[in-house]
Amino acid sequence: MEKIKKIQNKKNKSKIVCLTAYSKNFAEEVDKHVDIVLVGDSLGSVLYNYSSTKKVTLTEMINHSKSVRLGVKKSLMVVDMPYKTYETKNLALKNAKNIIKETKCDAVKLEGGKKVIKQIKFLIKNKIPVMGHLGLLPQSTKKFKSKGKTNKEAKQLFNESKLLQESGVFAIVLECVKTPIAKKISQYLDIPTIGIGSSVHCDGQVLVTDDLIGLNQTKIKFVKQFLNVKKYINAGLRKYASEVRSKKYPTKKHSY
Repeated sequence: MEKIKKIQNKKNKSKIVCLTAYSKNFAEEVDKHVDIVLVGDSLGSVLYNYSSTKKVTLTEMINHSKSVRLGVKKSLMVVDMPYKTYETKNLALKNAKNIIKETKCDAVKLEGGKKVIKQIKFLIKNKIPVMGHLGLLPQSTKKFKSKGKTNKEAKQLFNESKLLQESGVFAIVLECVKTPIAKKISQYLDIPTIGIGSSVHCDGQVLVTDDLIGLNQTKIKFVKQFLNVKKYINAGLRKYASEVRSKKYPTKKHSY
């Protein structure tokens, strides 16, 4: 709970930095720079080339999260509950307990507002910290488009953000939410908002690490590529292949 309080205390003081990790090696590096490490079900498309996050299993989430846990020392670690693992409050509790027991994560994240409010309240009542997620919901959406364009949509998002706060979530991810309503929600709520494609007005930001370093090629509007890591990978691989072919590697130094 101390780590969660630390995140909440950043509200209106300093921006919250959040990135994804799906393995120990990535987690070790990400952990040095962020406040929150998210094991997102985005691993489905990033690592397995699934057409949808709906295909990600609980076993896959747990296995990757166990690896990530080995690399996270200081950050808050949050794990996505995958599709169809929280359809009822009892199922949600059973699976959330399993995730926390197996992975030693600090919290879980559920997608949705009113539709999953019973599950969220039940988890929190049973001492399981929950992060909310509104706007574009990859587990249930059919079309990838921003949310909050119409007055009706904006009102619903605002009301559901209040509902989530009242339920006891410690923060809410706002994905692809139009700037005016993302700003309104962030200013109104006492808990932090973590934006992804939802403007600078959110209390923090999250991106898929593979996207920002150029390892995963994407044309999604909210992604900014901060580095082209493929360039460095290729340079190393090219040198390795060259030295193997020219018999420069392995030398005696690298042989038993």
